[in-house]
Amino acid sequence: MQVHKTLSELPRFKNAVITIGTFDGVHLGHQKIINQLKDTANKINGETVIITFNPHPRSIVGSYGGEVALLNTIEEKIFLLDVAGINHLVIIPFTKEFAHKTAEEYCKEFIHQYFNPHTIIIGYDHRFGRNRVGDYHLLEEIGLELGFDVKEIDEQVLNDVIISSTRIRNALLGNDIYTANDFLGYPYFFEGEVVHGNQLGRTIGYPTANIALNTNEKLIPADGAYAVSIKINDNDAVLYGMMNIGFRPTVDGKKRLIEVNIFNFNRDIYGKKLQIHVHAFLRNEIKFNGLDALIAQLEDDAINAKAILLKLA
Repeated sequence: MQVHKTLSELPRFKNAVITIGTFDGVHLGHQKIINQLKDTANKINGETVIITFNPHPRSIVGSYGGEVALLNTIEEKIFLLDVAGINHLVIIPFTKEFAHKTAEEYCKEFIHQYFNPHTIIIGYDHRFGRNRVGDYHLLEEIGLELGFDVKEIDEQVLNDVIISSTRIRNALLGNDIYTANDFLGYPYFFEGEVVHGNQLGRTIGYPTANIALNTNEKLIPADGAYAVSIKINDNDAVLYGMMNIGFRPTVDGKKRLIEVNIFNFNRDIYGKKLQIHVHAFLRNEIKFNGLDALIAQLEDDAINAKAILLKLA
């Protein structure tokens, strides 16, 4: 997949079949749209093109503003769309100036001028342009004028996308990892750098990697203990372990931390990037009566996590 971040340097697409959206999660609902895009491109010997925006439009305009809890960072989205088999991903910097374009300017000076599409596949409820006045029917009219086709994404597929996104977010925030992963079609994952902590885990026999995220936009699952798999610095080797998200109420309870204990592992990985895939929820965070009770629980957590992860190996 080719990734393009500068409009002035876009190639001349061959029979471009285009869709536009945030594709946050690139989940099974999105996969239906992607399959429609690929099927259409195959019939006309064309290229698939997804146009997306960064940062998320809701962080710039509308009633939201500020940070948006996303299922994917832009880097993760690039990876997932590449795996999905898209030919081109165009990432548009979303600014207030871009949002201020009229619907006609959006169609003619953006879509037609830079992409010269053969076909645009869009949802019946897609809105664009200043004050979101542009819609499917306007795009269809301009398509007749400028010579491109417009196809509608089935309403049921769109509903699947909306329902899936909502269910995934709610599941991740409600410790229901199985539901989240089922709708995603892959284990939910996030990345972070290993930083120094207070090394308490090492003293009680469960050394942990403390994870610092590189973004505040990424949705992190609810507090609790999880069974996880881990990759270090994009290495293909898969490691297994358990993760705790929370405030460590038994110890101090002052700061929310993400800590990963990697099974059968004893290497210095400070400064390394970890990609953590979340497979199952083990238990809620608990305040124990001392370290002995905490250690006993960690032993049980390790047994339960290994039983779950053994099925993946």
